[in-house]
Amino acid sequence: MNPTRLLAAIMFASTVLPALAEDVVVYSARNEQLIKPLFDAYTHDTGVRIKFITDKEGPLMARLKAEGRNTPADMLLTVDAGNLWQASEEDLLRPIRSKTLETNVPAHLRDPGNEWFGLSVRARTIVYNTQKVKPADLSTYEDLANPKWKGRLCLRTSKKVYNQSLVAMMIHEYGEEKTEAMVRGWVGNLATSPFPDDTKAMEAVAAGQCDATIVNTYYFGRLMEKNPKLPLAIFWPNQNLKNQTAGVHVNISGAGVTRHARNPAGAQKLIEWLSSDKAQNLFADVNLEYPVNPKVVPDKTVAAWGGFRQSLINVKEAGSLQTKAVRLMDRAGYK
Repeated sequence: MNPTRLLAAIMFASTVLPALAEDVVVYSARNEQLIKPLFDAYTHDTGVRIKFITDKEGPLMARLKAEGRNTPADMLLTVDAGNLWQASEEDLLRPIRSKTLETNVPAHLRDPGNEWFGLSVRARTIVYNTQKVKPADLSTYEDLANPKWKGRLCLRTSKKVYNQSLVAMMIHEYGEEKTEAMVRGWVGNLATSPFPDDTKAMEAVAAGQCDATIVNTYYFGRLMEKNPKLPLAIFWPNQNLKNQTAGVHVNISGAGVTRHARNPAGAQKLIEWLSSDKAQNLFADVNLEYPVNPKVVPDKTVAAWGGFRQSLINVKEAGSLQTKAVRLMDRAGYK
């Protein structure tokens, strides 16, 4: 080959191959409409293409396990810290070191071993009927077990991971005995059988079938956008400042770099970008969640619900104590 042409070919390869290596493959348990705008924005900013597959977290983790070293996935993106903890326990993620993520993601919202990081915050709190309940009537999650709420409480089924994670973190905070007594109290105060989702529980509260429930706030936001005249409001429980870890129970959606990623550096850069000021509102606002980055102001709809103090228990407990939580809820008769 002509030496000049050979040199040109080498130079072409050196510019093209890194670009090809920049592609990042993501397995995502978040719906396509929630993540595609983010990935499109990242590609616009960096030129890096994002290829993604969406499915439920269970099938995605099963796929990662089956593929092993042959997986094309560089990053796992999912909801609930319990799922991220499980992925870590099954050796599907790798630890990474990132000053950016340590700065942008508070310690209680990331894995202590740096295998996964929260990217948005999901607050699980009390929603009540404003025509039947005054804010002064409410105080804590535990108080909903008080006999004064007999026949006045609605709950989502215990089969959903959100309630399993909530109870798991309460076990960490209060111990099994106290938590079981509380859950038994909730069950004893139910106005009707548990509902399949948060929205139906809130609709029952609005209709007067019960007076209060426990939900993720973004379900409240979606419902109120559809019908802003519903007599519903949010109450932030457990705001006693004497207890340094007390606060509203929060969970996350988050991500980690896969154990056998072909482009771990690219996956890490994507996670870092998703935690940045620019990306955080894009990531959180689309689903009416809270930014994980404390420097970022929430969407105006979310901000209108008022500020609150988060529980500072590390969200990994949502996974590590989940089996105990499920057994506890079974014993307590929470279906």
